[in-house]
Amino acid sequence: MNKQNVQKWILLAPFFLAICMLAGCAAKTAPVYGDPQTGVILQYRMPEGQVLKYDSWGETHQVSDVMGQTIETDISSTSVFTVKSNGQEENNHQLTITIDGMSLKIQSTQAELEPDMSTVIGKSFDMVFSSLGKEVELIGADSIEYDLGPEGTRNISSGFQDVFPNLADRPVKVGDSWPDESTITEESDRGETIIHFTGTNTLVGFETIEGVECAKITAEGTGTIESKGEQQGVELVTTGEIKGTATWYFAYKEGIFIKQINEGTVEGTVDVPSQGVQIPFTREASAEIKLVK
Repeated sequence: MNKQNVQKWILLAPFFLAICMLAGCAAKTAPVYGDPQTGVILQYRMPEGQVLKYDSWGETHQVSDVMGQTIETDISSTSVFTVKSNGQEENNHQLTITIDGMSLKIQSTQAELEPDMSTVIGKSFDMVFSSLGKEVELIGADSIEYDLGPEGTRNISSGFQDVFPNLADRPVKVGDSWPDESTITEESDRGETIIHFTGTNTLVGFETIEGVECAKITAEGTGTIESKGEQQGVELVTTGEIKGTATWYFAYKEGIFIKQINEGTVEGTVDVPSQGVQIPFTREASAEIKLVK
């Protein structure tokens, strides 16, 4: 190496050293989603323009004791909806939810009801949604209504007030838990129902779902249901205690909710104050929601 080359090397060495150091740092920088050993970072990451489609179903079996007479009621429901990200504002995701399909069927020993849901299919509303899964605001969902005949009108808002699971606010490893709390309010022209639920989520492991590596979380908790309304001019007051479990999967690298399976029970009473009648009931429910595209 001649003198001139030596001088060039001396001058350029700090530059090459800096490049090597930066490259080394880049190689060692932890990914935005963390890792299972030190803790995964669970956050919804929804880049602008991303479109996701979900399919859900639910089934409920209720047994009521009306003055010694047993009445059984079965309720089944389905829905398909599309979630489109419109970017972020003030650290919250701005989403548009479109109802692609929805059905509801109520059967009992006394009657059968299958309302026309065409009034909601194709309709959209906006959701403000945090990276940790909190539905901050639903805009326009309460105006998307369907007719339940003698039961009055309902809107779709309550079905989306807690549609996505809540995530931990810190990195979590297998065995770590975090609290979960939610309140769902359903308002109709016949009254109001409030469901309050508190529970605990626990990261139990990792599982590949349709080729995607997911965090597997189990949840269990308890809650209450309180409802006041009227039916055919008669006031009804419903109270109940809820117990529930769930297993859900979150693609932590992509920041996408993949699937959730719920099981729950309710034990409660329906009071008819004007008649001094109390109707005990038990309810068993199961539901599933999953990403289809």
